[in-house]
Amino acid sequence: MATDSESAVGERGGLRKFLRRLTASDSELDAEELQRDAKQCGSMPALRCQRGQIVRLKGRLRTVVYTPRTNLPTLEAELFDGSDLVTLVWLGRRHIAGIEPGRAITAKGRIALRDGRKVLYNPYYELDTPR
Repeated sequence: MATDSESAVGERGGLRKFLRRLTASDSELDAEELQRDAKQCGSMPALRCQRGQIVRLKGRLRTVVYTPRTNLPTLEAELFDGSDLVTLVWLGRRHIAGIEPGRAITAKGRIALRDGRKVLYNPYYELDTPR
């Protein structure tokens, strides 16, 4: 059975969460939800990823851009997991079915750095079911 002090702490925690939902912006709430989802599936936060690590990231694609290059076309997508952005790069691809802005995916690969930004080249990916 909960003591009076335990129930008071629980009530304050509930009130604190309620007030947070009222005062936070939509983007802050979305980032928190993405971080919760990533943590539940056991993926690493993008913010903690280091160059050379093999990682599993879960998040939502913000942008998808086809870059026609003379030698090698590339498809690039920005994955946001609520903590940081990681650029996913598929070399030699113009389009991949399901890779579109707003789509939730899980990506796996080795982190590289390009111009100071985190990148996964030719990542293994799984499309998450839409909600």
